[in-house]
Amino acid sequence: MPLPALFQPLRIGSLDLANRIVIAPMCQYSAENGCMTDWHLIHLGQLSLSGAALLTIEATAVLPEGRISWADVGLWDDATETAMGKVLDSVRRWSPMPVAIQLSHAGRKASTEVPWAGGAQIAPGQPHGWQTQAPSAIAFNPGDNAPSALDVDGMKRVRDGFAAAARRAARLGLDAIQLHGAHGYLLHQFLSPLSNKRDDIYGGSLENRMRFPLEIFDAVRAAFPAGKPVTMRASGTDWVEGGWDIEQTIAFAQALEQRGCAAIHVSSGGLHPAQRIPAGPGYQVPLARAVKQATKMPVVAVGLITGFDQAEAIIATGDADMIALARTILYDPRWPWHAAAELGAQVVAPKQYLRSQPRQFRTLFGAA
Repeated sequence: MPLPALFQPLRIGSLDLANRIVIAPMCQYSAENGCMTDWHLIHLGQLSLSGAALLTIEATAVLPEGRISWADVGLWDDATETAMGKVLDSVRRWSPMPVAIQLSHAGRKASTEVPWAGGAQIAPGQPHGWQTQAPSAIAFNPGDNAPSALDVDGMKRVRDGFAAAARRAARLGLDAIQLHGAHGYLLHQFLSPLSNKRDDIYGGSLENRMRFPLEIFDAVRAAFPAGKPVTMRASGTDWVEGGWDIEQTIAFAQALEQRGCAAIHVSSGGLHPAQRIPAGPGYQVPLARAVKQATKMPVVAVGLITGFDQAEAIIATGDADMIALARTILYDPRWPWHAAAELGAQVVAPKQYLRSQPRQFRTLFGAA
């Protein structure tokens, strides 16, 4: 039997992936002053036993004011680095799965309450609130406190923050970095004409709007070890007329590729409350397909990918090189095991779990 496309290996830079299933970054809103807690050990630990090829740490703020909420993970000082190191040490003790990190700045979508408490913006001066920053002084929601428009010094602080976090990620031995340029956060805010109304070299034309995100990529690429992948997550469209769209995404992807971007993860939306997202199974796959057809670097598809045959078809037909799972793998942390059983492949599982292998799938597991 030929090996299913979903379980064929892939090399990205110096990183060898055992299959095409990656675990997307998922915010847990469970940090203390930016520091990971035991929750992150439980969360990342269970996912590291899933049989996927790559585990990605949630959106990690490069500066305190870059957190989405007051309970977000950060990597901006020795305390946050030490806390993350303790979690990684424990995960690595029991799992060989490579670990990446998503570095992020939330921009105008920062200073919010955690989702289960409503997720609304918290105004400066209120407990857990601070002044947000963005390309332009345009609030995300009507009634929100408007962000401050970043000046040259503020942009340098952000750029330096990304580079410093990349150096900390290198010290922690992380295998790859993903930059968060999607979902309406700071880099996406610079890209979209709906949120970027600047009249300097960072606003106006597509070339100008791409300038700061590309500067961030260059700074991170220079700060992270050569050969280790630096990738980007981008929104393929804002789903709003006159906003960021797939043609601009392709131009951005091509510019990234020229700078040595190792892969691009194509998502969508999150920038504007007027978005109209036609959500359905695999609804973002056409965006990934369009980017893949225009570039040579590996492309990750994400969004309501739940079925084993569905995931296999995305890879086998060439729509994308990898699929990313988020809510799907939270609901079923053994999804790669079950996909391997369905498609006739094998995943790595802990030796402590080998006896759980059903009799009809005697070749499903390889020992970690």
